[in-house]
Amino acid sequence: MSDGDSSSSLEVSLERDQLRYAGGGDAVFAVNSYRFGADGELSDTECWSEMKVVAPAIKPPTCGLSYSELKHYNKTLSDLFRIVRHNSDRLEKINNCIHTSVHTPSDELSEAETSPEIEQDMNTQLGTETEVVKVSGKRGHLKSESRIMGEQGSARQELKRVYEEMSAIRNKLQLESAAQQEFALQLHEREQKLLLRESLVLKHEHALSKIKGVEEEVRTRIRIMKEQYDHDVQQLTQALKSQVKENKRLKSSFDTIKEVNDSMKKQLHELNEQNKKLESQAKKVQARLDNLQRKYEFSMAQKIRDGIPTAVQELKQPKQEKPQASHKTSKIPANSNIYELLAILMDWISDSHLCNLKLEDESDNKEMLALNTLPNNCMEEKCTKLLPILAEQLQQMAGVHIRLQVPLVKFIYWSLRQLDSKSRLTALISTTRRLGEEAYRGTMSPAVLDEAPEQTANFKTKPAVYFKSPILHMRFLSTLIVLKTVSQADYLAQAFDTLLRDLKNNEGKSLFLEYQALNVVLKHAGSSCKRLPVSAMDVILQMTTESRLLNQFLEACSNEHFFRVMSLLLRNPKLEVELLEKTSIILQKLSKMKKNKRLFEMFTLHLIIQEMHRTTDRDHAFLSINLTSILFNLGMIKQTSLEDDDL
Repeated sequence: MSDGDSSSSLEVSLERDQLRYAGGGDAVFAVNSYRFGADGELSDTECWSEMKVVAPAIKPPTCGLSYSELKHYNKTLSDLFRIVRHNSDRLEKINNCIHTSVHTPSDELSEAETSPEIEQDMNTQLGTETEVVKVSGKRGHLKSESRIMGEQGSARQELKRVYEEMSAIRNKLQLESAAQQEFALQLHEREQKLLLRESLVLKHEHALSKIKGVEEEVRTRIRIMKEQYDHDVQQLTQALKSQVKENKRLKSSFDTIKEVNDSMKKQLHELNEQNKKLESQAKKVQARLDNLQRKYEFSMAQKIRDGIPTAVQELKQPKQEKPQASHKTSKIPANSNIYELLAILMDWISDSHLCNLKLEDESDNKEMLALNTLPNNCMEEKCTKLLPILAEQLQQMAGVHIRLQVPLVKFIYWSLRQLDSKSRLTALISTTRRLGEEAYRGTMSPAVLDEAPEQTANFKTKPAVYFKSPILHMRFLSTLIVLKTVSQADYLAQAFDTLLRDLKNNEGKSLFLEYQALNVVLKHAGSSCKRLPVSAMDVILQMTTESRLLNQFLEACSNEHFFRVMSLLLRNPKLEVELLEKTSIILQKLSKMKKNKRLFEMFTLHLIIQEMHRTTDRDHAFLSINLTSILFNLGMIKQTSLEDDDL
């Protein structure tokens, strides 16, 4: 083989490698597509013509490379390194042949020793050229050694340049790899953030789904609460309206009561002035009464000197005469005119003095005092002294003739009434209780029966006297004494029953008015006992029945004391309907009298009745009619309202 052929073959190989390293797959494809002649040898002219065609298309490796191009370029380099690794042995053999045939200059050897990396790259490059050398050897013409050495030096320079370019490419690739890694880390971080945000979004969506369910439930509850609130507000509004209405009614009642209170204060002031006037008049009359008292005492002293002292001593000392009655004879003295005289005196005192009662609230008779009466203080003192003696004599007088019993009981009754006017019975509680028990017992004691056998011989049993007497006059007075003095409920109930039976005829009603028994009955109208007020109203109601004495009884009821008791009775919040109906009947009859309108207004009975008429249940038709009639008589309602109530 000639030197020219070998040098040309080496140059072709170097150019092919350069094109391969610099241009990637396109350069390799161009080298592999070299055409050979008909004898299998490569034509130099064709080779260089093709190289000239391919060379202008080669571009620098760093010019406008994309990511896919860099990837393809890395693949090409890996193929190159693999070829260099497998063909290193062949390259060493070629180097040995070259060193044996040609002596390498010292400077080139030193350069090869100082740059082993370049030599390694060259060996790697020459490994790929072995096949070309073999092909060129098959053709048969070797070049001269001097040409080979020159071409070898130029090849090394080319390899050095290629190495530098590849180092630059490697550095750029490392920078690109670092940038790619950093970008991958950023992508990873962004991916983690996106995953975290995705999990948060999922949680939020789950929470929102729950909130939607809770929202529906909350809306349902809010609607229920709103309906309940509206219902409560409606109820409270109705309650408030009713309360406002009730407050207005109470305010109206309070204003009415205030007006009545002012009028009562004014009346009280007037009464105080009248009381002062009466006190001054009483002082003037007291002097006249003192003269009359002295005259009365003088006349009584004369009568006592005429024979009355013996009868009085017999009344005061009944026990001293009992031992003398052992012979079973009557102790009635032979002169029975003494008892008749004593009865006449008691009747006279009762009718002339004791029956003249002056009530505290009777202002109509405040200026009219009887000239033949004793002073009140003197009368009360004498009655207080006589009552204990009369209590002792009441049992002893049971055996005496009826003509003496009635005056005695009458005298006791009026004495009690005199003390009652000033409320002094509290000092004689035991005496009054004894009087009531003796009057209620109504039979003579065994001692009296022994003392008066002649009067009791015709009786098979103990004769009934006083409360149980068959005589109306005595029974009526005894009943009033029992009602006046006794506090036992059973005694009082029987006394009211007896009194109610006696009032069924005009004689009993006449006695009721004669003995002014209304105040005795009114005492029990305000009792705390449940039955006594009803019994008292039954008695008063019996007196209001149609009779010739009705107007007289209504006149007796037309006073402040009676209306005060009725006012207190109607103010009782626990008043029964039965008692209220009976009271309404009495007040209805009294309301027909025009002069009683002042008394109704004085004790505010018209307001109480008006309130009862407004609140009374319509089922109690009788009570409603009576209340309406009272209001009509007082001029508080019209005739049309009365007719509507009657319907």
